[in-house]
Amino acid sequence: MEPDLFTAAAEERQEKDPTGSPLAVRMRPRTLDEVVGQQHLLKPGAPLRRLVGEGASGPAGPSSVILWGPPGTGKTTLAYVVSKATNKRFVELSAITAGVKEVRAVIDGARRASGGYGQETVLFLDEIHRFSKAQQDSLLPAVENRWVTLIAATTENPYFSVISPLLSRSLLLTLEPLTDDDIRDLLRRALTDERGLKGALTLPEDTADHLQRIAGGDARRALTALEAAAGAALDKGEAEITLATLEETVDRAAVKYDRDGDQHYDVASALIKSIRGSDVDAALHYLARMIEAGEDPRFIARRLMISASEDIGLADPNALPIAVAAAQAVAMIGFPEAALTLSHATIALALAPKSNAATTAIGAALDDVRKGLAGPVPSHLRDSHYKGATKLGHGKGYTYPHDLPEGIAAQQYAPDALKDREYYEPTRHGAEARYADAVEWTRKHLGRKRS
Repeated sequence: MEPDLFTAAAEERQEKDPTGSPLAVRMRPRTLDEVVGQQHLLKPGAPLRRLVGEGASGPAGPSSVILWGPPGTGKTTLAYVVSKATNKRFVELSAITAGVKEVRAVIDGARRASGGYGQETVLFLDEIHRFSKAQQDSLLPAVENRWVTLIAATTENPYFSVISPLLSRSLLLTLEPLTDDDIRDLLRRALTDERGLKGALTLPEDTADHLQRIAGGDARRALTALEAAAGAALDKGEAEITLATLEETVDRAAVKYDRDGDQHYDVASALIKSIRGSDVDAALHYLARMIEAGEDPRFIARRLMISASEDIGLADPNALPIAVAAAQAVAMIGFPEAALTLSHATIALALAPKSNAATTAIGAALDDVRKGLAGPVPSHLRDSHYKGATKLGHGKGYTYPHDLPEGIAAQQYAPDALKDREYYEPTRHGAEARYADAVEWTRKHLGRKRS
């Protein structure tokens, strides 16, 4: 809502003496040029720059926008910058506390300001996904007629949580988690800026590494942890924020893990080898280390999908669907809940029967192809659908397997140089025993001679 007399006085006091505010609030950017990350949304002519007056107005004025991204990526910060930089009337609502009555009051005020003073209104609506369909419907006339320019923020997929008519009248801008470099830049600013720690403390590299990991791309989390550790260091009279102080403050031990170095590959390798070795407890340990170190959950999910085919294969045909489902779920939900999904898949893969027959089969086939063992496709298998193919002998003599009682036709399928090659050697582990019987039967009925 529009600030009352007391809120305005409190904001004025905060601007004059910001030391009583949290570090994350004090370090909020004052202009779009100070924003860390999200550079794909801040190019010249981008919707956010047009909102602060860096673009056209009138009939080509800035569109309403929906900001979608995980917590700590700058949705509220961007709205705050707009409120400070624009000469438009700025009103803020939260979907947690506001309803249709409050929305209509803002719209009525916007129409009066536009008609009486020619002043445009920007409405920032936080957590729009908490609004019901009826509440979101109440925004439509104002957005469609541009009585207000809406900036709506959500952490949930707007295609599920925002009504289609509102989506079609707004630009959807996706915010990404901050990169490691973004977090480092943010920490450096907070350490030296007059609004931050004013150079009172230094930050050693190992402490910065851990802060970066526990931030997980969340600027607010990074600054909150930095502020807590800085307070503890100052209380102890230290000149720097040590790793031990940070660990004590945030109650989270530092995992010795360099995501860009050897340990990134060592721990990932140990996870896969533990799954291959069917040691579910060791696999969970390495999974936990990767999660705690801030590893990208999509990277872990990719490794699990590979393991499902490389080390399990047809010994448990459900292993790959489980791993794929886990990867899809991880992409949708992210951490912290993704840890549960990754655990689910890791346990299933570790306890599944193992077979690398699919891995060795394609390896052997690729090896022959690379050696030049290929040759022409047998003429009876060639495409016979196009005009003139019959004259070339394509398809002549081909037997259609479905016409036979057993559904298998004893004819040559491989090129001459490979007609007796056998690549797939199934184990009798788990469900693959069934495939072992099937391949033995089919090879026999195909009249295959062992190479």
